[in-house]
Amino acid sequence: MTDHRPVPLSVLDLAPVRAGGTGAEALRDAVARAQLVERLDYRRVWYAEHHLAGGVASAAPAVLAALVASATSTIRVGSAAVLLGSTSPVVAAEQFGTVAALHPGRVDLGLGRASFPPPSVAGGAGAPAPAPRRRPEPTPERVVGGLLVPATPPVSFGEGPLLDRILAQHRFVGAGRTPGAFADELSTLLDVVRGTARTDADRPVTVPAAQGSDLALWVLASSGGESARVAGELGLPLGANYHVSPSTVLETVEQYRAAFRPGVLDAPYVVVSADVLAADTATRAHALADPFAEWVLSIRRGEGAIPYPAPGTTTPWAQRPAAERDLVRDRVDTRFVGTADEVAAGLATLARATGADELLLTTITHDPADTARSYELLAQAWPSTTEPTLATASA
Repeated sequence: MTDHRPVPLSVLDLAPVRAGGTGAEALRDAVARAQLVERLDYRRVWYAEHHLAGGVASAAPAVLAALVASATSTIRVGSAAVLLGSTSPVVAAEQFGTVAALHPGRVDLGLGRASFPPPSVAGGAGAPAPAPRRRPEPTPERVVGGLLVPATPPVSFGEGPLLDRILAQHRFVGAGRTPGAFADELSTLLDVVRGTARTDADRPVTVPAAQGSDLALWVLASSGGESARVAGELGLPLGANYHVSPSTVLETVEQYRAAFRPGVLDAPYVVVSADVLAADTATRAHALADPFAEWVLSIRRGEGAIPYPAPGTTTPWAQRPAAERDLVRDRVDTRFVGTADEVAAGLATLARATGADELLLTTITHDPADTARSYELLAQAWPSTTEPTLATASA
């Protein structure tokens, strides 16, 4: 047990498909897991949007959130994130507003700016070749406030096999909308909820499924770029990725807080994500964690997340080629693995270093029972928290 400012714990669930399992099993496991973490007093459970990945069944976060809301009674449900490269802000508001109408006070809509294919590709035949997304400036590994901030990994979503797969995926799914400016997209969604939305011809529109909804809008960001800045300028709460992009998490939070102006919220509110795995012994935790490198490697090679392997079926970390270790080292080294007290100590450091108001945990194992045990152990080891609320701006 460690001394730290108590913050609530929440869960990000990918509905992972295990090797030898099915998507249907993964979805049923996700609903059961939501019921478990509700009993354990986790704050919220969110679902990501992933398409055409054999190891992830969370493809329709609005549908999954609605099903989980109906199977639970108190935990908040939502998305991390609905991607504006595939869903318009109006449709997202309609989807989550519908859920919020039937489950008031419990629904979060997290939006991500990911806009694949790039606008030039979305434009179709004859469009110029897309410019790669700007890679973050390489940074060396460092330790800040006791938190490991790894070096920038040699992989980018804007180039190479990973980009090729994402573009092919969007063409197949048919999700190639061209998003507008991120601030405009978010403002449109807020206007829809407030009942003040207007078309391009300046005509008022009514969206009954979303208008007047109490759904909470969040922005998810992986760098100190546009998403974090716009979230701050609009006074929205922010989800910052330590589990996907640990090398940029401090810049993400810093940019958000520097840009923050009272808007939807009176004060900044940040949830920071983390990969975690706790077990009854450190030895067991590390044995269960061993397939993680293979799983992340499949993503970064552009193959898409594979069904999560069983322990003992993948190449041990120490025996992997250096090039493979370099490709996924940032994710492996920043995953909190061990006993519940060891993981809690790491999470306390993460909360201190980032100033997080809440932590969003994601745990993936081959056996859903091991994932459930991890959440149980952490709930026991983590200090109880008061019930903080997001400081909503006064009218």
